[in-house]
Amino acid sequence: MNILLDTHVALWAITDSPRLPKRARKLLALPEAVVWISVASVWEIAIKRTLGRGDMPVSSQDAVSYFRDSGYRFLAIEPEHAVATETLPPHHHDPFDRILIAQAQVEPMRLVTHDSIVASYSEAIIKV
Repeated sequence: MNILLDTHVALWAITDSPRLPKRARKLLALPEAVVWISVASVWEIAIKRTLGRGDMPVSSQDAVSYFRDSGYRFLAIEPEHAVATETLPPHHHDPFDRILIAQAQVEPMRLVTHDSIVASYSEAIIKV
């Protein structure tokens, strides 16, 4: 199963945060799980860290190292992903979340999120 992690879930996973729900921990531990991180998440971490956002516990460079060390794969942003954002309903206006949703739909992958609004886009999105 291909799992794409929403940025906050990915950060909780690599920092072993107590905020990472048990359900997410179980999904990440599944032998058949192939865990993906979107390049959009790396970009989001870099931008928000530069802005001094307290919810970015590591730098983007450190995050990339942790993701690699964890065996996560990186998903590039393809033109088809960008195009797919155009037809998404306007539930969520965050461009990072919208590209993750589009990537999960196009590939297809199961997007794992803690965000109820993101989860409202599809039954294929896993809310943890």
